[in-house]
Amino acid sequence: QVQLVESGGGLVQPGGSLRLSCVAAGSLFSSNTMLWYRQAPGKQRKLVASVTTGGATYYANSVKGRFTISRDNARNTVYLEMNILKPDDTAVYYCNVPTLVNKYWGQGTQVTVSS
Repeated sequence: QVQLVESGGGLVQPGGSLRLSCVAAGSLFSSNTMLWYRQAPGKQRKLVASVTTGGATYYANSVKGRFTISRDNARNTVYLEMNILKPDDTAVYYCNVPTLVNKYWGQGTQVTVSS
């Protein structure tokens, strides 16, 4: 059974910060690049950031310099630190692994940036 559980979303004012967490089953986490996606209302789900097992990172241009992805291998957890949040960051945020993006999505965590 796939286990990917996102948390940490909420309502924040523009310019604020949030930290999202995603706990994955051990076998799923330890051998995979971890991905954060987001889906805004009426739009396609898009890749936001990724981190390999070796710690190499990727960021979409829209979040570069504001978001930081990291992983804690001891806790099977991937984080997304989000700073200087903008209304355009409003979306449901999901974590996943490359082999499951066409098969499975968790419930995600809602981030709303609004004054």
